[in-house]
Amino acid sequence: MQKEITLEMITPRGTILQQTVSYVQLPTKLGLIGILADHAPLISALDIGVVTYRPVGAAEKKAAISGGFLEVRDNKVVVLAPTAELADHIDLERAKAAYERAQQRLKNPTQDIDVDRARAAMFRALSRMRAKNTVR
Repeated sequence: MQKEITLEMITPRGTILQQTVSYVQLPTKLGLIGILADHAPLISALDIGVVTYRPVGAAEKKAAISGGFLEVRDNKVVVLAPTAELADHIDLERAKAAYERAQQRLKNPTQDIDVDRARAAMFRALSRMRAKNTVR
């Protein structure tokens, strides 16, 4: 029997996911990390990117996050993120439009454009498109 862990994703708007899973892969500031049952306790900063997880008895799923923090303890993975979107709830056209807007701002920056903010917006949009499996 495969061991299980609980994955919980929480944003300021509330819990968006609480599910029993067999594994989780998350984007940390130092790179991707995989979590299986009986993982050592861990706290880490998360980066903008895609969370990949496999619900028990179901196919792999994805969610886009905009950074935050991760805590692993007692077979529970808690993701605290400013924003998180399950792939099933992502509006792909909206993500593509946000990506295009951010790219235009970065290609033609003016004094009133915050380049760091535009770059972060581009990465958030890209992670939403990756969660929908439309880009690598």
